[in-house]
Amino acid sequence: MKQTFFITGTDTDAGKTLVSAGMLHHANELGLRTIGLKPVAAGCEDRGEGLRNSDAEILLQTASVKLAYQQVNPVALAEPMAPHVAAQREGRSLSADRIAAYCRGALMQPADFALVEGAGGWRVPLSSREMLSRIPQLMELPVILVVGMKLGCISHALLTAEAISRDGLQLAGWVANVVDPEMAVLQENIDTLKGALRAPLLGVVPHLESPSAEQVASHLDLGAIGVFKK
Repeated sequence: MKQTFFITGTDTDAGKTLVSAGMLHHANELGLRTIGLKPVAAGCEDRGEGLRNSDAEILLQTASVKLAYQQVNPVALAEPMAPHVAAQREGRSLSADRIAAYCRGALMQPADFALVEGAGGWRVPLSSREMLSRIPQLMELPVILVVGMKLGCISHALLTAEAISRDGLQLAGWVANVVDPEMAVLQENIDTLKGALRAPLLGVVPHLESPSAEQVASHLDLGAIGVFKK
């Protein structure tokens, strides 16, 4: 039975892709077939093969099930800004139903563990009517929250967790990703979140100068969300 999770973050620089790649690598090491999707990406370059996003390419390269780029990132927007604004500037409209359908199509490939990574934080507009959070709602996916450990992260994490619960979804787990290497009272912040978030801590990723999926994987334990050796 395939396990699929939606990855969100406390903000746009929380480290969602880094942690997602680490999770995929960890699952690969357990002998699982893995898929990583980044359905909406703003900030893409055309290097001769159409618009490509660096985060989506990391997921494509790390996952063991090799998909076409367009399956991993069906909505590729050129400018690095809020997706609904980037889409407007390109004369495009974004639909959560359509994007969820793209994801379901890609997830039809045989796999054991799959991640669908969001864009920015939880409340990112797709249009004047829909938020990106509508996609995991439509797909009924449990959520993993990446908390960018820096000043203010406690409020951001708790507000995000409240919004996930209000949307009727399960917060399956969270990861503390140290984005500020000089953050004061780091452990005290982690301990506060451990007591406040009703989900297991899946790992603390230290600040890494040249991070890799393998390095991040060594700081994660996915057993609490039921990911075990095949």
